[in-house]
Amino acid sequence: MLEIRFHGHSSVQLTSEGHSIMIDPFISGNPLAKTTLADIQVQYILLTHGHQDHILDAVELAKANDATIVATHELATYLDWQGVKTVSMNLGGSVTLPFGKVKMTQAFHSSGVVLDDKQQIVYMGMPGGFVIELGGKTIYHAGDTGLFGDMKLIGDRHDIDLAFLPIGDVFTMGPEDAVIAAEWIAADYVVPIHYDTFPPIKQDGDAFVATLAEKDIRGKALKPGEVLRLP
Repeated sequence: MLEIRFHGHSSVQLTSEGHSIMIDPFISGNPLAKTTLADIQVQYILLTHGHQDHILDAVELAKANDATIVATHELATYLDWQGVKTVSMNLGGSVTLPFGKVKMTQAFHSSGVVLDDKQQIVYMGMPGGFVIELGGKTIYHAGDTGLFGDMKLIGDRHDIDLAFLPIGDVFTMGPEDAVIAAEWIAADYVVPIHYDTFPPIKQDGDAFVATLAEKDIRGKALKPGEVLRLP
């Protein structure tokens, strides 16, 4: 059994067989979040890229849980300096962890921490996504990305049970491109992410899922705090 708890935005918690991992924790700064960091117990934290709406709570959550953060080399190094355990990797590479295997895929976006007080932007390596093997399931979290042709290759190379795809537009692909991505990836189940959190990325998740259904693709627009279980 795979339990998926959606914490809003791109924050997804995956739990199976005593293992729990969090992808892109953004709780304290998310106006739609229904939980607190104190309520979350995880052993691993996966970060797709170095924007604040994906890493804001990573250090605090890692320290509270003695959890290990998995990220690109630049981002992992930056967080290691803040006193947390990290696993460094990069696009195309994979690592085997106690819960299963993690492969980092490409994503078309940007990645950097904005230091407003210094008027500086610190480069945080390339953005990415993850193909995760956990509890007998294969999960694809696309991260922040536009549509790109190699999504077809990801679908061809991996038998994906569940895919998390951004639909917010403006900063990532919008619903129309995300439908094409869902077709190319050929996942058994699709959950939209990275939408509604702020006015610029307001979208209708249920309408996106309805469009998927017209193409015989199963999906669900999870509300923050909602849980989905896949046997």
